[in-house]
Amino acid sequence: MLDARIYRAALVPVLLAVIVCAFSLGDQPAPVGTTLAPDAFSGTRATRDVDALATAYPRRRAGSAADAALARRIAATFRGMEPAYEVSTPTFSGETIDGERRLTTVLARQIGEPGPELVVVAHRDAADRGGRAELSGTAAMLALARVVAGGRLRRTITFVSTSGGSGGAAGARDLATRIAGNPIDAVLVLGDVGSRNPRRPLTVRWSEGSRLGPLRLKRTVDQAVRSEVSTDPGGPGLVTQWARLAFPGTVGEQGPLVAAGLPAVLLSASGERPPAASTPVDENRVEAYGRAALRTLVALDEGPFVGGGPTRDVVTLRKVLPAWAVRLLIGALLLAPLLVTIDGFARARRRRHPVSPWLGWIAAAAAPFALAAALATVLGITGLLTATPPAPVPDGAIPIDAAGRAGLIGTGLVFVAAVLARPLILRATGGRKGLEGPGAGAALLLAWCVLATLLWVVNPFAAALMVPAAHLWLALAAPELRLRRGVALLLVAVSLLPFLVAGLVLTGQYGLDPLGFAWALLLAVAGAHVGPLAWLFWSFVAGCALAAIVLAWRTRPPPAIETAEPRITVRGPATYAGPGSLGGTESALRR
Repeated sequence: MLDARIYRAALVPVLLAVIVCAFSLGDQPAPVGTTLAPDAFSGTRATRDVDALATAYPRRRAGSAADAALARRIAATFRGMEPAYEVSTPTFSGETIDGERRLTTVLARQIGEPGPELVVVAHRDAADRGGRAELSGTAAMLALARVVAGGRLRRTITFVSTSGGSGGAAGARDLATRIAGNPIDAVLVLGDVGSRNPRRPLTVRWSEGSRLGPLRLKRTVDQAVRSEVSTDPGGPGLVTQWARLAFPGTVGEQGPLVAAGLPAVLLSASGERPPAASTPVDENRVEAYGRAALRTLVALDEGPFVGGGPTRDVVTLRKVLPAWAVRLLIGALLLAPLLVTIDGFARARRRRHPVSPWLGWIAAAAAPFALAAALATVLGITGLLTATPPAPVPDGAIPIDAAGRAGLIGTGLVFVAAVLARPLILRATGGRKGLEGPGAGAALLLAWCVLATLLWVVNPFAAALMVPAAHLWLALAAPELRLRRGVALLLVAVSLLPFLVAGLVLTGQYGLDPLGFAWALLLAVAGAHVGPLAWLFWSFVAGCALAAIVLAWRTRPPPAIETAEPRITVRGPATYAGPGSLGGTESALRR
């Protein structure tokens, strides 16, 4: 029922797309450098500030009284610098790890020459008591402000102390709206700059959206780190970049800034995740990372504009692969199974093989996932969970309390109940109980290819994960190919392997165990980081995967091939065609 000629002909564009991608590889943008040594930064004073602030405000959860008092102290420090900065302290309501709180942002602005501005951001709150290493970014920012005070930089620069960086990045999200109208050339986000043991990569450009921070800005900070910290800042591999672009999200404060179109990069010794509350602060590390931050600011101030906002380009083989080339390649890879599926669907309709009942079967298989996600969304809207920030949070920032356990158990029970109520759901969707026959294969391919095409329009990196299944399931759905059960199940397992790899990459990046992953997924859905359209889409993808597994399990074995020589029962030309072969002839009787 599936035409192999269409498949072979549709593979020709793949070769052309590969050639185009090979020629589209470009050099990485050159970093902006400077020859001036950042000797003015004092790591000793910054370390003293860390000790003083951590002692005075040991518990400073976002929106608490200590957090507000620390904001006032930071604002007073900016005002006390000579010459004083233009300081403002706007307040707003934001979602934190403790729910909705009233937060304060401190902005200290120094006016320079007209043109694109520089911004330095550091959050001051912490989820646990102490958090000295997490506070080192604020101390380094204050030290940088002292160095550049008095117009030592040509450009306008703004130092920002935010709250909510311990989870949800509410302060950075509010900041993105406040400076969206300004011409911003670069945003340097300071995280942990005091940890002795680095967790690479030290510069992060992940986003809450589908784009990444400018590669040129990241390379500029990387060069400063190499010069001052004398270590390799590291960088994500191609598989990690692909997984993070397929499923966007980050726990760093650069995330909402990049998602808003601002050129932002995070500099942190502990990488994207925050350091442990008990992590000690090393004065030498503060000195080194502070000098790297100052070198970055000086280079950006003296050099050309970084230019350009966030992109979706990935780095591979020390080259840059543009996003349009990725879209072209994935589209070409989806073309062959899509055309074969359309032709197979038309053949099934002409031969009157039922297809819609099996689409109903897939919808019924997706129902448990969709209903569980719908319950999680309701939990977030009604506020039954303690906190549901609209962005991923670090592991352990929101512990699994009684409400969290009830939410996990409730979503699990809804999933099980939907599985048990499968006959009712099948009746509602018009599906059949058994999944077999040519119509079932046509329905599976049709649903999968339509989903993959829609996803390709929105996110080609995520659509790439569906490409292996789109090709391998052609053999599974073809009625003329009778695969053995083991082979069919192996094809399904291989086709779903990209999703497993992406899941392992994400759990490793966020530092999650299986329970932590389930809890993070529940929070992402409840906080609308994974919106209704997204979880409904992925529910149908899961339904198709279940349909493929069932179809592979119920595949009919190929007919047995007789290997023994057949017994001859009738003599004839097949064995002997000479005289007398039929017997009773006149010549035979005479003999």
